[in-house]
Amino acid sequence: MSSLSNTDHVLQPVRLSVRRNLFKETKFGERGTVENYCRHIPIRAHNNWETSFAIIPEPVRGTTPGKKSRETGESPRDSSAYNCLLKNELLGENIEDVKLQCDDRQALTPIKSKNLFKYATPSKNERTPTKHQTSPYSLSPLSQSSQRLLRSPHKATRKISRIPFKVLDAPELQDDFYLNLVDWSVQNVLSVGLGSCVYLWSACTSQVTRLCDLSGDNNAVTSVAWSERGHLVAVGTHHGYVTVWDVAVNKQVNKLQGHSARVGALAWNGDVLSSGSRDRLILQRDTRTPPTVVERRLVGHRQEVCGLKWSPDNQYLASGGNDNRLYVWNMQSVSPVQMYTDHLAAVKAIAWSPHHHGLLASGGGTV
Repeated sequence: MSSLSNTDHVLQPVRLSVRRNLFKETKFGERGTVENYCRHIPIRAHNNWETSFAIIPEPVRGTTPGKKSRETGESPRDSSAYNCLLKNELLGENIEDVKLQCDDRQALTPIKSKNLFKYATPSKNERTPTKHQTSPYSLSPLSQSSQRLLRSPHKATRKISRIPFKVLDAPELQDDFYLNLVDWSVQNVLSVGLGSCVYLWSACTSQVTRLCDLSGDNNAVTSVAWSERGHLVAVGTHHGYVTVWDVAVNKQVNKLQGHSARVGALAWNGDVLSSGSRDRLILQRDTRTPPTVVERRLVGHRQEVCGLKWSPDNQYLASGGNDNRLYVWNMQSVSPVQMYTDHLAAVKAIAWSPHHHGLLASGGGTV
């Protein structure tokens, strides 16, 4: 009994010493003990790396993102390429193009614990990342997928300048919401209606040409529109008639009557010209026929017609009016095939989608 009592007396300080020195730091050159080698080693081989990669928090930036990006020179595409490279090497993915890989970090639901490594017994159900097949003759430490990813073509980011490319003086430009006084042709020529004159500005040569002057008739320009081929320009006037000009020779080739008020909207469909006026009418005429012949007369709007646009297939005409209504007309009928009354203001902004057949966007208080 005496011997056992002595043994307990000897071992008790040793156990206390282990507890006390468990986190004791060992200085360089000092002889370590067994207690100093007790460490928590994380198990990495069988972790769910996809979930762990998704819950990595975004880097904390001390400055604004724009300033940090300028200092490091890192673009969003570079960051995406780096994330794809990590997925290839750590998660066993086969990403070979950055633009085909969307960022799915926010798609996965984060788990409660945000520790990257687990301190637990490995489970057989957890899968390990697959390893890529690398060529025995390759000197690169990266897999074949990562090498193809880094060799993928880099599309230059398009930069939109915040300063104007060219500033043109526009005296006598009428401040009227319902008028359409600027139009650009397919031949890179800009037409502008200023007061009673129409001016042409070539973007290639920066040359300015005066096309016509209506001051002799005490008239004013209310709309301009280029033809599809860019060789003719239609000019709507305050008196209600429309003139068609050949810009190659600066000569008027047609004068179309029929409206009793100003013409604020024009739209070309091949050689057919549609015009909308304050008299609430839409007239369609073939510029190759005599000017007195009116091909079609579309009646439906209750106030001024301020927007016209043909569909890309030239089968449907969309018209917007100051009555907050949007009509869609076809080539066979003089009645609208579609009518929309959801707008809260004049429908002037109209655009057909060139990529999706029958898709139309309009703006008038709402879009």
